[in-house]
Amino acid sequence: MAGSPYDPSRAPVAYGRRAVPQLFSELQQQEAPRRLRALASLCDLLRDPERISCTVSGGSLEQLKVLLKDEDSIVRAKTCELLHLLTAHRIGRQALLSSSFLPHLSELMDDSSSSCRRNVQRVLNRLTLMPAGAEALLTLVPKLMLKLREEEEEEEEDVQVLLLSTLSSCSCLDPLPALASDGVSLLLHKLSDSSTDIRREATAALMALSVCEEGMRQVCEEEVLPVLVDLLRDKDVEVQANAAGVIMYAAIINEGKRQCLDLDVIPILLSLVSQDGEEEKDKERKKALVMYSLRALTALAEAPQGRCLLLEQLSLLGRRSEAAEEDQDIRRNAQNAVRVITWTPCNTGDL
Repeated sequence: MAGSPYDPSRAPVAYGRRAVPQLFSELQQQEAPRRLRALASLCDLLRDPERISCTVSGGSLEQLKVLLKDEDSIVRAKTCELLHLLTAHRIGRQALLSSSFLPHLSELMDDSSSSCRRNVQRVLNRLTLMPAGAEALLTLVPKLMLKLREEEEEEEEDVQVLLLSTLSSCSCLDPLPALASDGVSLLLHKLSDSSTDIRREATAALMALSVCEEGMRQVCEEEVLPVLVDLLRDKDVEVQANAAGVIMYAAIINEGKRQCLDLDVIPILLSLVSQDGEEEKDKERKKALVMYSLRALTALAEAPQGRCLLLEQLSLLGRRSEAAEEDQDIRRNAQNAVRVITWTPCNTGDL
């Protein structure tokens, strides 16, 4: 029986439990080609989830910290690729966080190798899948914002998408670090990007920043709302939903209400509320868009001008609030909108 074909780009792999320890011993060799071959074989092995636990134990991760400082850029990039594979699983993400990898990864954000920088961003993005990871990365938000500006000039779309996604996850926990780093102003420039992925992630990040009052205020001051109103007509449903979400938050404050009404956003939001997905998957994708639009209309109904406009459209909102086949969450939001629109002050003479 013929043996397995020899691959010169990979190191020979021992059988069973010896495979990972044997390859890690190869990583200590002086010759860069040997380290690269060992890294390539480790990357192949770690696509098997059962290999993760033995990789993160026994001090193996400390060896990878050394390789992150290797003078060979290809070794550094391949090491980051290995870390990316580790972070595909919770045990790997926990191990990286507990082993204090963030300072080393932060340094590599400025690496001379574009491949290394890209792999670092992939690792950081995976870490934010855990709340503890997103919290740990909050200290890196100013640097992430700086890198986002740089990548804008270099036009690396995939890295921009990763950066925006990471910033969005971190800002969902705490929007203040990004707001303090001119996050709203920077994201404003991304909203008109030709890439749907960039628009989608930029609007998601902006929505995370708009949750707090400072974020709502900055959205109004930076004149972001006119761009968001245009994005309500975007071809991508997620971009539309995220844009409606930012408008929903901005409309909570008086200045946001005023700007939204000046932009005549109510007819657009009503048209989005009236849309129905023909198939079940379309309904699920549009649920967030409809709910955010209803909540935005509810906030705008608190202004006299908004209430007058919406009183003329009660039949539409009434249908969504009463239909038995309607989604429960949408029906509840529609009922709340109707309640606010039809509210009248108590007649004090009857008391």
